[in-house]
Amino acid sequence: MLVFSLAASYVLGSIPNGLWLGRALWHTDLREHGSHNTGATNAWRTLGKFPGFLIFFLDMMKGLVSVWLGSVLVGTPVAMILCGILAIVGHSLSIFMQFHGGKGVATGLGVILMLMPQPTLVVFAVWLAIVAVTRYVSLGSIVAATLVPVLAWLWGYETPYILFGVLAALLIIVRHHANIGRLLSGTESKIRAGHR
Repeated sequence: MLVFSLAASYVLGSIPNGLWLGRALWHTDLREHGSHNTGATNAWRTLGKFPGFLIFFLDMMKGLVSVWLGSVLVGTPVAMILCGILAIVGHSLSIFMQFHGGKGVATGLGVILMLMPQPTLVVFAVWLAIVAVTRYVSLGSIVAATLVPVLAWLWGYETPYILFGVLAALLIIVRHHANIGRLLSGTESKIRAGHR
């Protein structure tokens, strides 16, 4: 059941909600607009607040459900963690998008919400505060991802959870490498809701 759970988590994570919903409901291919990313941030910028929230929620649910699958079908913390990682990998390297995809932030939030609910509240609050003050989603995401293993350690979670936090943070930071360059050069775009 572990192999099935991992495969299902990867496929679930691969579902490109932004691409499919953008086309079906708003007749817009997000890859042709803004940052050309199919995630919630580009949906917010291109399509507006409601599409952005909807895609964020659905991408988050991919991570949450994947960890739940590991819990129900296998029942060990390691299986839950591995399913969560595969969901993030699927979102970032989607089988439905020729192994391209999003940054993994919303899906990662769903994963840590299932694995470590108390730290998740702090992580989300920090992300929200940074985005509200700076309007840089990428900065909030990078700082929040970095906090995950630190908070896991402070809350006394076992080593597999801390290692997951380190790996997830590295994945998200790597996916934001271009954003980091733009933040350092002062050319990163601030979040503003668009409309189509």
